[in-house]
Amino acid sequence: MRIVSLNTWGGKLHAPLMEYLASVDADVLCLQEIVRSSGSSADWLLYRAGDVELPQRAHLFDEICTLLPGYDGFFCPTACGELFDGERVVLSQFGLATFVRRSFPVIGQALGFVHGAFSHRGWGAHPRARNAHCIRLFDQKAGAAVTIAHMHGLRELNGKADSPARHAQAEALVSLIEEVWPGNERLIVCGDFNVLPDSATFRSLGRLGLSDLVVSHGHSDTRTSHYSKDGRFADYMLVTEDVDVIRFDVVKQPEISDHRPLLLDLR
Repeated sequence: MRIVSLNTWGGKLHAPLMEYLASVDADVLCLQEIVRSSGSSADWLLYRAGDVELPQRAHLFDEICTLLPGYDGFFCPTACGELFDGERVVLSQFGLATFVRRSFPVIGQALGFVHGAFSHRGWGAHPRARNAHCIRLFDQKAGAAVTIAHMHGLRELNGKADSPARHAQAEALVSLIEEVWPGNERLIVCGDFNVLPDSATFRSLGRLGLSDLVVSHGHSDTRTSHYSKDGRFADYMLVTEDVDVIRFDVVKQPEISDHRPLLLDLR
């Protein structure tokens, strides 16, 4: 089985992103920063916040569904806010997406907010609402189930240090996982956590027997050349000890976002 986790940056690097998603041959794609818009036929919309402007691929979720016809796609929005087509406002949804190859039956799942609640009238004040999606699949080749969860961790304006909100987020993620994971099978948890490697988040997840692959495999950077700030840890993938890791990589090339994909092959 191959699992890929990636913050897509709203599809800003659209052409290489789509090429990678088509060629990587993942069985499960855990994607963050996915856009879905129904009020415009434009391919591109613009996110504006103060002096920040960021192109967003207007129909990214639908485009990936078309790209991967042999997959079940799950869209998990956190908010519905304003993007811009020129000066025209287009209400758009933003959140997570999970894509599962149809040869892996989904036999359980839970979706819930780990910080805040769904915002239907704008993106909301920082730190904005965040959710997580947890799925349980049956792996026919292994003859056993596996549980996979991913999250886009909250962003606080003062950085990635631990905070009461991040501690509560970690505990909420653990509770969501426990709704699906029976405790006696393989578990993988991944995503853009927006925390540092010494975060208490990992102690919370450690209670489930999870350990991180990014730091333990010697990686010190999960961002690409498109990210110019300090603090280059953001993305993580954690596994329980019964996960037979064949390969794990923080993929440097191609650059398809300001985040690097995390790629796990397991038996």
